[in-house]
Amino acid sequence: MLVEIKVPSVGESVTEAVLAEWFKKDGDPVRKGEALYVLETDKVTLEVEAEADGVLKIGVAEGETVAIGAVVGTIDTEAVAEAVPDREPDSQEAASAAAPQEPKVDAAETLAAPPDLLKPPVKIEPLQPAPENVAEMSQDVVLSPAVRRLVKEKGIDVRELKGSGPGGRITKGDVVLHLEARETVKADSVGGRPTEPAIEAPSGGNETSRKPMTPIRQRIAARLLEARQNTAMLTTFNDIDMSRVMSIRSRYKEVFQKKYDVSLGFMSFFIKATVEALKETPEINAFIDGKEIVYNHRYHIGVAIGTGRGLVVPVIRNAETLGLAQMEKAIVDYVNKIKENRLDLSDLEGGTFTITNGGVFGSLLSTPILNTPQSGILGMHRIEKRPVVVDDEIAVRPMMYVALSYDHRIVDGREAVTFLRRIKEFIENPERMLMEI
Repeated sequence: MLVEIKVPSVGESVTEAVLAEWFKKDGDPVRKGEALYVLETDKVTLEVEAEADGVLKIGVAEGETVAIGAVVGTIDTEAVAEAVPDREPDSQEAASAAAPQEPKVDAAETLAAPPDLLKPPVKIEPLQPAPENVAEMSQDVVLSPAVRRLVKEKGIDVRELKGSGPGGRITKGDVVLHLEARETVKADSVGGRPTEPAIEAPSGGNETSRKPMTPIRQRIAARLLEARQNTAMLTTFNDIDMSRVMSIRSRYKEVFQKKYDVSLGFMSFFIKATVEALKETPEINAFIDGKEIVYNHRYHIGVAIGTGRGLVVPVIRNAETLGLAQMEKAIVDYVNKIKENRLDLSDLEGGTFTITNGGVFGSLLSTPILNTPQSGILGMHRIEKRPVVVDDEIAVRPMMYVALSYDHRIVDGREAVTFLRRIKEFIENPERMLMEI
């Protein structure tokens, strides 16, 4: 029996997508629930799983554009017995059976255990094992095909990785972060700085090379250009003394973590302050539709998150009803969904205002571009100690520049300045906002 592999629907407005990558080769055995391929639209990237055990027959090559509902391959379920046999004990299991006196340590437990709990008989092998040994060593660890292939290609010992997925599962993002950290260590050891992976120079003496833009990158480019062309965008700035909020975060960090099982970050403070400021300046939470102004009475705050494929803005809905812990959990959930290619189109729709934090990349000051049709976007930046005047005396304080870009067609300068001033007041006096601890 042949089971068709179809392109799933990812949203009412999406009619086509790009089959970015196959995790299996033509003729490979697959199991039900295994990730088969990566589907990329102009907004989201997701992994599509096998619906049955059997042998894969690929019908569409990587990089091709496919319609929603199109058949991109088949799974021959009649070949399941031969193609997907029960897993035989590997060499490590055989060795354990031959030497029962050695207590066995489960690989998943080893990955989840803190470093200081890794005691003998767990033997730490030298770093950077040969790719062949990596594949054998990681058999007992649950890895997706994409992660397993990346681990093998880069020669990574999975015992060095810490999983951020459900149940401590190792995601592709975990591997990428590990590689970036390793490159940083190498660069620091020689006094240099890590750089982005170089684009391989083409052969034949050509001075340039071309690479197609991904659908997400095309969409980002189109929306940024649309914002520039169709709005009267203006940016206003302010700076914020982060001393009080940093002190509160440091003081309550442990109890917050214990009670809510999530870290207390700065973003939840800014979301809370943004909602309160938007209530006083409703024009910034509105948008223009033809000759009418549409006022939103709910506060759906988009949080811009950078990925390897581009910027995505998942939306925290009804933020006015959420506490700090609920906001932090929502952000963590979105980050995990992005890492695991599980972000849905519905996660990105319906935002009324956006916050972007360039400070995580070291940005001191910037002018964020509107996420149309929204009328405002708040830009956060890095915290930097600077001399400021406090009570007629010069003091060193941790300061952050903030920027509000807004559509001047609907938002006047008075509303924009008032909004930023209210953000500044709330962050510098966070006691005015409810702390749910």
